[in-house]
Amino acid sequence: MCGRRCAAGTAPSGRAPAGTPAILGYTPAQRFGAAAGASDPHKGETVKIVLVGAGSAQFGFGMLGDIFSCPALAGSEVALVDINPEALARVASTAGAFVKERKLPFTIASSVDRREALAKADVVVISIEVGDRFALWDLDWNLPLQFGIRQVYGENGGPGGLFHALRIIPPILDICGDVLRLAPAARVFNFSNPMSRICTTVQRKYPDLRLVGLCHEIASLERDLPKLLDLPFDRMDVVAAGLNHFSFLLEARERGTGRDLYPEILAKAPAYYAGKKEHGLFRMLLERFGRLPVTTDSHFGEHIQWAWDVVDHRGILDFYAAYQKYCAKRAFAMGEPSRERVIPMIEALAGGAPGRELAVNVLNGDCIPDLPCDIAVEVPADVDAKGVHPRALPPVPRGIAGLWRNQVAVHDLCTEAILKKSRNLALQALLVDPVVHSVRAAEETLDTILDRQKDYLGYLQ
Repeated sequence: MCGRRCAAGTAPSGRAPAGTPAILGYTPAQRFGAAAGASDPHKGETVKIVLVGAGSAQFGFGMLGDIFSCPALAGSEVALVDINPEALARVASTAGAFVKERKLPFTIASSVDRREALAKADVVVISIEVGDRFALWDLDWNLPLQFGIRQVYGENGGPGGLFHALRIIPPILDICGDVLRLAPAARVFNFSNPMSRICTTVQRKYPDLRLVGLCHEIASLERDLPKLLDLPFDRMDVVAAGLNHFSFLLEARERGTGRDLYPEILAKAPAYYAGKKEHGLFRMLLERFGRLPVTTDSHFGEHIQWAWDVVDHRGILDFYAAYQKYCAKRAFAMGEPSRERVIPMIEALAGGAPGRELAVNVLNGDCIPDLPCDIAVEVPADVDAKGVHPRALPPVPRGIAGLWRNQVAVHDLCTEAILKKSRNLALQALLVDPVVHSVRAAEETLDTILDRQKDYLGYLQ
């Protein structure tokens, strides 16, 4: 593709900076010698895992349950970090009591000072939000509508996605800067949204950071394809890729035989998805572009200028209301695993059995030849003791590539607005966004959001 560009020294696979130790490069016996009883030079070493945002009972308890359920991580130190001391204390005390009562081989520490926690970290998992999540989200979503911008959902794409990114990325950059100073070889996993914009901006500022973004949306394939095809998921080889919350199933074959499953998907999908909530735009994309979207109307609709006319608005509103209730009430019980995919990845990086991830968010490099090198993409990857190895894909259908390319300038300008603290670049990011229909609407929306969220966006000048 003409115009591809990569900054010198960028490493999409997340290689460690020169001169830093390959902390997660030992065999299991070396890395977890104390737990395995092995005799080697590294006996007694433990992995240090830092959870940033652990005051959230969902994230904190869920991740702790995953860690406690993983024998390969026995002996690890888990450091919990949150800016809310009361929430952090609740999770830390509950976790400490749980470990003590069951005599688990883990050490729990906690601190509101992330620098204290990050020292000598091997793995850092980031899951944060800024301010009152839903109150700010409501502004991101509804304020542009007042100026006539017909955006959908307002979390990761469109004006709402820009405002969310402008708000959350600066503190994530601060966290990542501390990681590079205090634990430069650490593996960093980001769970926060807007995923693509976060990963693009962080890697542009810190190209040596070993960063991977992980999102749950890929699970829709494992949920739906077996029912659609009457075939177990472990008998399928699938390839999905794109931008986070804007990716497609590109290929599906039967494992062992190599049989192309896509003709059957195209034949059966219309009936399977008929009447399902949040699948109006989904069905339109499937019909017009011939590829199965990985996620639903709320996420896909944020990126497409004509989505407003075809999305299932009622389904999106119902989901949003249900999601708010879920977040308010749902909390994992201490010790209950959330089954986040990051734990098998940590095992593989530590020298355990290699694995394949269906979707990681990394700088593109040469993964998707239809997109620039320096934009974060979501692609499959192999994971082993040497690192995370994103899979290079062949060119995609032109229509799919066209949808993705419509977002490239938006992501690029969003990143530059944050790094240069520029209000004008933020306005340009709005003006190149396909869902924004007028200069006046863009200017008034930006002026109003900067006023309403000045505590978070005041850095833009």
